[in-house]
Parts: sequence; structure tokens; C-alpha cells
Amino acid sequence: MKQLKVYAIDGIVPVVDPTAYVHPSAVLIGDVIVGPDCYVGPCACLRGDFGRLILERGSNLQDTCVMHGFPGTDTVVEEDGHIGHGAVLHGCRVGRNALVGMNAVIMDNAVIGESSIVAAAAFVKAGVEIPPRMLVAGMPAKAIRPLSDEEIRWKSSGTATYQDLTRRSLATMEETVPLTAVEAGRKRIHMPDVVPLVELRRREG
Repeated sequence: MKQLKVYAIDGIVPVVDPTAYVHPSAVLIGDVIVGPDCYVGPCACLRGDFGRLILERGSNLQDTCVMHGFPGTDTVVEEDGHIGHGAVLHGCRVGRNALVGMNAVIMDNAVIGESSIVAAAAFVKAGVEIPPRMLVAGMPAKAIRPLSDEEIRWKSSGTATYQDLTRRSLATMEETVPLTAVEAGRKRIHMPDVVPLVELRRREG
């Protein structure tokens, strides 16, 4: 695997569990702790140059996400937390099995409760505490309604897919050069069980 972009600052070195996958284009600085079975996507930035950043077991931080926090704080994604493309986490805590949608922003001292879902592009203000199992949306974000068991199962299934991606990436991801033409019979990545929630609802009538 290509060398990771990992930097010490003030003598503090990031920690990455051997079972985690961190894409080589991600940047880890200082007081960063990436736990077992975690996935850190391309171009994610974990800037532990002020506060501590923690990804707990089985969580994922997808491409172009940013984690940062003030001195003396912990920014935490708890076990099985799921952080969608482009989200920003600053000095906050994302609870166990919670999901933060694409391009959402979670501000300082905010707490996202266990198994809650923050909608894409939501803005969670500093100090807001979201109860468990809630759908959160808006700018500023508010708890809209409780989540159904079906929605939480869908979320957990999506996170399991990223945990599988961690294993796939460790086993098969490699730097290469592009082909110059599409080969005959080009195969697709086959993942029939991974579908958007809207499609799952349509199928179930």
C-alpha cells in the first residue's frame, strides 16, 4: 500500500489500528486515534493539532470529511458511527450507530444520540443534544421525528457495507495506471443488497 499521509505535531503521533483502512490520500495530523475495523476515505482530513479525534470500532469517515476541535476537547465518532461524504465534525460527539449525512456540519459540544440520523446538508448548532433514534434535519437542524426500526436496520446495513469495504480495501486496493480503452465485457462491482432507502421502500410497497 502507498505510504499514508500521517504527521506528528508537538511529539504526538496518530494511531491507526492494523485492522483499519485509511486511504493514502487522507491526512492524519497529531492526536488522532483510528480504532479497529474503521474506514477513512479518500481526501478525508483529521486535524488533531488542537483537540483529540477518535474513531471508535467499526466507524467510517468517508471521502472529503473533516474532523477538528478546540484544545482540550475530544471529537468522537462512537462505535459503528457512519459519516457521509463531505461532512464536517468539529468538537462534537456522534453516538453509537448514528449516521451523519453528506455535507452535514456538526458543531462544538453537539451530541448526536445513539442510532440517530442527521440528514444531508443539515447544520447542527453548537451545544445541541439530539436524543437517540431521531431523524434530524434543517438549517439549523432540529429533531423531526423518531426513526422506525426499518430505518435503523437500513442504517446498520449500510455501515456493515463500509466495514466490508474496509476489508476489501485492505485486501485488494492498490495504486495502478488507467487503461486506455474500455475492455470487452467489462465487469461491474456486484453488490445487489446495497440500495438507497427510497428504493428499498419502493420494493417493499
